[in-house]
Amino acid sequence: MAQMETLPWQLKLVEKSIKKKQKLHLILNTLADDGQRKALELGTSQGSLGYFFRQKGGFWVHADEDLANLLEAKNLLKTNLIQLEGSRLPFLSHSFDLVISPDYLEHLENDELCLREIARILKPGGQAIIVTPHTGPGNFLYKLRLWLGLKPEFYGHKRDGYNYLQLENLLERTGLKPERRVIISRLFSESLELWLNLIYIHFLSRPRKIELRDGHIRPMSHQEFKAARPWLGFYSLIYPFFWLASRLDNLISFSPGYLLIVWARKK
Repeated sequence: MAQMETLPWQLKLVEKSIKKKQKLHLILNTLADDGQRKALELGTSQGSLGYFFRQKGGFWVHADEDLANLLEAKNLLKTNLIQLEGSRLPFLSHSFDLVISPDYLEHLENDELCLREIARILKPGGQAIIVTPHTGPGNFLYKLRLWLGLKPEFYGHKRDGYNYLQLENLLERTGLKPERRVIISRLFSESLELWLNLIYIHFLSRPRKIELRDGHIRPMSHQEFKAARPWLGFYSLIYPFFWLASRLDNLISFSPGYLLIVWARKK
């Protein structure tokens, strides 16, 4: 119990995020423990994912456009945090063995340039892991999101996402060869997250003085986490029911998924 009380706020959110836990599990299971790797995380999520990536070993750099996100991440990660400007990456060519881009491309105006930059900074044979929202004709929750008033700017999105053919063609065009793809977060998991976003945006969050690259659909700072603590405490009580509901996705594995993960290699 004492350990839970001292857990950083970012990790408390991960503990209760079905979608984050799903993608973390899939990514971490493909990463070998390697103390020699040089790795870059694009988009910090206030350090919530990078904390777990670092546990797989190696030298990690975490980069983001938003200073506010980096400052929150610094409280958790401490070092190797870099602020970006646009889609260009301030790193030497052939610098990294691995680049992970979790939910980053859909926030950029120039996604193709960013992928070319990822290919440039990777060593020959280096790996890129790209995570984006998955789109397609059956993914009607994007339309429902708009109908409920959840505008793209709340998410910081320049586009809803990509279908796997779009993303794989984009990777091929920019010097990265797709090797594997996984699509997760189907109807039940994605619906639960949509309603949580709706509640937070319309009832719990306050207007921000600055816009963040990744929007404002959940607490983005320790201060906001503390302000939402009564609601988060209630959500923690009902979380087991949410988790059980998300398992229903296994019964409809044929249905469209809303999160796409692609593993690729530098050509």
